[in-house]
Amino acid sequence: MNIAFFFTPKVDLIYMNKNSTMRQALEKMEYHRYSAIPLVDDDGKYAGTLTEGDLLWKLKNTQSLTFTNTQDIRLNEISLHNLNEPVHINAEIEDLFSRAIEQNFVPVIDDNEVFIGMVKRKEIIEYCSRKVLLQKQMK
Repeated sequence: MNIAFFFTPKVDLIYMNKNSTMRQALEKMEYHRYSAIPLVDDDGKYAGTLTEGDLLWKLKNTQSLTFTNTQDIRLNEISLHNLNEPVHINAEIEDLFSRAIEQNFVPVIDDNEVFIGMVKRKEIIEYCSRKVLLQKQMK
């Protein structure tokens, strides 16, 4: 089954430009209660996933960095510690399983590597659950 069935388009998601500030990311993640958020470059291409851990490591490893001056740090200055490999929109659901074990969502890109949305781990688990229940009913 094609992942388009599980796909959430980026218009319905929260994501940030990698040139945004650390403070903007902290505030957006707090407001939406997210622990990770996709990043895009100026061309809309997927540029990685920023996590709470990435923000904490930056804070820990930058002397004199406080919440107040996080407005001076750009997200492209923060090391990303988790590589969330995206999948192409034409990928199959089976292509998501290994990725979903390690990450809450799988970024989805088009032919030009532009971020167009994601598949959430919850959707994958619900799909698998339905398949298991269906198999049990057929026995």
